[in-house]
Amino acid sequence: MEPYVLEWLNLLGRWFHLIAGIAWIGSSFYFVWLDAHLHAPRDRAEGERLDLAGEVWSVHGGGFYRAQKFKVAPPELPEPLHWFKWEAYSTWMSGMFMLVLMYWLGARVYLVDPAVADLAPGTAVAIAAAFLVGGWLVYDALCRSRLGDNEPVLAAILLVLCSLAAWGLCQLFSGRGAFIHFGAMLGTIMAANVFFVIIPGQKALVRAKQAGLPPEPIHGIRGKQRSVHNTYFTLPVIFTMISNHYAVLTQHPFAWLALVGMSVAGATIRLYLVLRHRGQSKPLLLAVGIVSLAGTFVLAMPRPVAPQAGAAAPSLAQVRVVVEQRCVGCHAAQPTYPGFASPPKNVVLDSAESIVRQAQAIHQQTVVTRAMPIGNLTQITDAERAVIDGWYRAGAKP
Repeated sequence: MEPYVLEWLNLLGRWFHLIAGIAWIGSSFYFVWLDAHLHAPRDRAEGERLDLAGEVWSVHGGGFYRAQKFKVAPPELPEPLHWFKWEAYSTWMSGMFMLVLMYWLGARVYLVDPAVADLAPGTAVAIAAAFLVGGWLVYDALCRSRLGDNEPVLAAILLVLCSLAAWGLCQLFSGRGAFIHFGAMLGTIMAANVFFVIIPGQKALVRAKQAGLPPEPIHGIRGKQRSVHNTYFTLPVIFTMISNHYAVLTQHPFAWLALVGMSVAGATIRLYLVLRHRGQSKPLLLAVGIVSLAGTFVLAMPRPVAPQAGAAAPSLAQVRVVVEQRCVGCHAAQPTYPGFASPPKNVVLDSAESIVRQAQAIHQQTVVTRAMPIGNLTQITDAERAVIDGWYRAGAKP
């Protein structure tokens, strides 16, 4: 019963995480768009009287909307005042729930890869947690330092540090474990920005207004900086959330470089879109993003394996022996490997017919990307991978 319960926890946690993430990203993207489309108030007298930074008129859902932004605060605080924070908190909490459920409790399966680093599960989890906490502490310290006032320099330093983090994670964990923890580190920074900087700053503005004191503009400046950083982190984080489906990247010998390439592409493309909203066309940024994607594509391109001259092609019977010993524990109608209630991706390999039908996927996962078995839990050998490779290249004959 336990694997079945775990599968349902996985389903419900992932579903909630996706819903919360959509709400957070949607509101974040909307407010970035809103700031980029502010215009001088149509009523100049009202704008000067209220000290408005700008306004936006829009139409949606059959109605017209007028959004105004104050330079600091309105003359009187309205009721109710809506806060945007639980979208971030619920996304982070549900993401941590999934991280703990899948990668920390299942560290031996999903996080640790003995071929990368033979870590004890407890040690691996401690290191993973240190990356999440340490990432925020270093980032926050940089933003609060003098470097935080120089965005280009800060961006360059963060790129170097994130690249080092990607490299370090890929030297310690399985490919998918490294990628998801890189995303979790950025996601933790994003949520911490909201919890420790953006919301406290907004509360300080409200308290000052309630006390009849002039609000300090620094809170708005810091909150805006962290909010903008969050929008640039968003696309790299989303990429890491789906990266476990793409072993061609996570299992590559230079997986860390692929992770950096995809993250740079996401961040620069997002920056291009934000500036474009402001009427600033920066095609060079878009070009950098596209080049980064293209470079990652070339980097991850599978290299052809030269067949052994004069060697007879392995038979299906030989392949079936390998599959039964190394794969069927998980990929069976009723998996026998602990923790699996159903075969991953519903791939069943417990018959000759199913092996032939899934020949391309088997070759891709065990030979090209070497993603399977996960963490090489069943200790498949290179010689056994060569059996699958030879059979597939000879036509995967029944």
